[in-house]
Amino acid sequence: MKIICIARNYQAHAAELAGGNGHGEIFSSAFQPTFFLKPDTALLRNNDPFYIPDFSRRIDYECELVVRVCRVGRSIAPKFAHRYYTEVGLGIDFTARDLQAEAIAHGLPWEACKGFDRSAALSPEFIPLAELGGDVQNLRFEMTLDGAVRQKGHTAEMLFSVDRIISHVSRFITLKMGDLLFTGTPVGVGPVSSGQRLTASLEGRELLNFSIR
Repeated sequence: MKIICIARNYQAHAAELAGGNGHGEIFSSAFQPTFFLKPDTALLRNNDPFYIPDFSRRIDYECELVVRVCRVGRSIAPKFAHRYYTEVGLGIDFTARDLQAEAIAHGLPWEACKGFDRSAALSPEFIPLAELGGDVQNLRFEMTLDGAVRQKGHTAEMLFSVDRIISHVSRFITLKMGDLLFTGTPVGVGPVSSGQRLTASLEGRELLNFSIR
């Protein structure tokens, strides 16, 4: 099982990181998505608490729609990509933002800031896409900290559609059943602190609800 994450797939988030705090990410090109991987040890399941690691001074949340791959595929044409998923959920891509800024400044890989243990919170429930209207590019989700809404996303605003992402990634990496595709985060990312509670809902259904410790 692979965790495949898409960088900068919402324009407002790209602008937020590029100009807001100096902790910019690499840019997705105008022609293709940019992706990175997390190991399976990054998974945080069952709404278990997230423990802030001691190696970072700033851990940011990034709420994302997650698509679960349902069949094996390689070099998938965009027109066939919809056959490779039937369910969606939500996830949090926790990011050690200070380590990321350092890695970018020195041209280093991202594993330490993105792939650390329990850095990929995953909703216990995945919802059949058919129950949500059948259109993966017409879904709304939001995330709160201590009841205050911090992120709102609409998948219609993705720079690269889910089908485009699947087609592109499968040119380089064979997709297998159970692979998880974190499709990018909307504007509003920020740090978490011990004692907070994070929740997230997809089309009004609460899928994530866990504490920060």
